Order: sequence, then structure tokens, then C-alpha cells
Amino acid sequence: MIDAYLWVTGNPRKILVMLEETGLDYEVHVVNIWTGEQFEPDFLELSPNNKVPVINDRDGPGGAPLSVFESGAILEYLADKSGQFLPADGAGRYKVIEWLHLVAANLSPALGQAHYFVTEFPQASEHAANRFRNETARVFRVLDEQLVDKDWIATSEYSIADISAYGRVRGWKNAGIQIDDTPRLKDWLARMEARPAVGRADAVIGEMRAGLTTGMNDETHSILYGERQMARR
Repeated sequence: MIDAYLWVTGNPRKILVMLEETGLDYEVHVVNIWTGEQFEPDFLELSPNNKVPVINDRDGPGGAPLSVFESGAILEYLADKSGQFLPADGAGRYKVIEWLHLVAANLSPALGQAHYFVTEFPQASEHAANRFRNETARVFRVLDEQLVDKDWIATSEYSIADISAYGRVRGWKNAGIQIDDTPRLKDWLARMEARPAVGRADAVIGEMRAGLTTGMNDETHSILYGERQMARR
């Protein structure tokens, strides 16, 4: 059984998609990062960087429990555990890993910051908004070019690189860019959204969202971006 500690944001969504795709047994534990549950001592034991997602595999290597944080590392672990969506060896494995890392190192930070400066706090800095909007659009073009002759990002086969990218690409509106500017990536996104496992993961997110209030206030901002967050550094 996989204990999955999640919230309703993009990186946890990747893990839900992977769990649904693989058919591994899992149990969702909602970590409300708007109210500061990510700072609870028990959670920090699993995720020292106070971030979601994190998993705890009750039956890890050698039968011992193992916790894994960081979405890319979790995807690699679940791929190896299930034997799915990541070649066991050879060039294909490293192609998948390099695109997995590109999403983690380039797309996720750029889109996350674009969301902050374009959508959440547009009054904060026009320069920063343009900087991260443009960088997100640039990485979208890189992905679009990668899809010239294939349906999936890393190789001809669906992989954890696609699952990782989906968690971020689907948030294009929040970054203030247009998906129509990258038509191959737009078609890829439609293929992702048509997958049954993605639909099931979206349904779980919907259940997690039920009853939540929306909108940012001073307390939430402090928890996510301000003094409360920085106190953990």
C-alpha cells in the first residue's frame, strides 16, 4: 500500500495520475498547505522541505517502509516498483529521465513563478511577470518541437516524462500564455486528458477540492510565500 500525501496542486496531480496508471494500491492523505499542515512534525519527518507530494510505501525495498519526496523522484520510484512507464535500461531510460528533469528544472519553476506574478499577485512586478511568462512560453516551444515526430515527449512510448509534464502544462492559463501557440503540445495535452487514468486522478482532485474555500489572504500568503514559509529555512 502506498500512502500518498497530497494537495490539489500540479505536482501532487502527477502522482495521482501515476498511481492510477500503474494500478498500485494507494491511500490519499490530504495535506492542506493553505492552513499550514505541511509544517506539522509528522509530515516533516516524511518531507523535510515541507512540500507535497510525498509518498510512504509500506512495502518498500526489502519489505521495509520507504518514504520518497519530490515528484520526479516519486515518479521514478513508482515506475521502477511497477515496471511501467520507464524503460528498465538502455537509451530509452535516459531519454525519459532527461525530459523528466527538464520539467522539474525548467518548466515547473518557470510556470510556478509565472502563476505567482501573473495570476496571484499581478501588482507585485510587471518585470517578473514578463520574465516568467516568457520563460514558460519558451519551454513550451521546446516541448512542442520535441513532439514533431512523436505522440509522446521522451520517446515513442508514453512515460513518466509525459505524466510529469502534464501536471504543469495543464496550468498554462495561470501562466498567462496561449496553448494555441504550440499546436503539437496542445494536441499532446488533449491526448493526456483523454486517458482514463487522468480522468480518475482528476476526479480524486475534485473530491479533495470539495468544500474548500478559494482565494488568497494575508495568512495564506504568509504560509505559502511569506514569513511562515521562510521560517522553515
